[in-house]
Amino acid sequence: MKKFLVLSLVLSVVFVSCKKEVAEQTAQQKTAWHDQQSAPEYNPAARSSSENLAMGNPSGAVANASNYWNYLLTKTQFAMSYHRDRGTPNWVSWHLDPTWLGSTPRQDNFSSDASLPSGWYRVGSSSYSGSGFDRGHNCPSADRTYSVADNSATFLMTNMIPQAPTNNQQTWANLENYCRTLVNQGNELYIIMGSYGTGGTGSAGTKSTIDAGRVTVPNRIWKVILVLPQGTNDVTRVTTGSRVIAINTPNINTTTSWGGYRTTVDAIESATGYNILSAVSSSIQSVIESRVDSGPTQ
Repeated sequence: MKKFLVLSLVLSVVFVSCKKEVAEQTAQQKTAWHDQQSAPEYNPAARSSSENLAMGNPSGAVANASNYWNYLLTKTQFAMSYHRDRGTPNWVSWHLDPTWLGSTPRQDNFSSDASLPSGWYRVGSSSYSGSGFDRGHNCPSADRTYSVADNSATFLMTNMIPQAPTNNQQTWANLENYCRTLVNQGNELYIIMGSYGTGGTGSAGTKSTIDAGRVTVPNRIWKVILVLPQGTNDVTRVTTGSRVIAINTPNINTTTSWGGYRTTVDAIESATGYNILSAVSSSIQSVIESRVDSGPTQ
């Protein structure tokens, strides 16, 4: 009888121990699975600049110096159409998902872009000084915080436009923060930002150009944001139900909620002549580009 009780006690201890071990393994598996879903594996060496143009090349830009008004400039961090004579990009396109976000601090190392064709004027870090306009990022610094190299790329002057300070620091900053909120909610974004026209109003009044006429001050600033759940084969996952946020603001030194500037992609295309989501099927484009977003703004 005594041997039976001892054996029963040993078996009970073994059962409880095994049950605890299985539970711990299950919990660890669940944690690992969650981490994989919320933070996709990222290999920096495998990063391709083509992801920033996955939704298309809006103006058909090419990397040929003779195409000075629509010159394709590609970085790992973003792609753009650059206009030599305006000294600013026509548009900048980039992909934003959790793999681009990290803990790298803002570098603030504004610099000229040595990758521009030989003989082209290179806008410098001090070219906007005293103009009353911010060095306004197209691809934001906070969208590229995985590494110092990623963040530094956003401070190249080819990524800047003369932007009214209040417009930059409030209206646009709030929209940029909202984009990262969407990513933290499980989405990935394809973002295209651009500007057009001549003449904006900064803190020192209205100007058409700065830097001795070598940099044009835009009149309008726009952005298109395509929102997708995080996944793969992104172009094929765009549907008529996909959320697209399009805004177009005047380049003036006042603030208004970015939601009040919402418009359609079609309207921006009409103003610029671009085909902004050209890689998406035309039947889907016709639906999502004609719709004004009515989703949340924070």
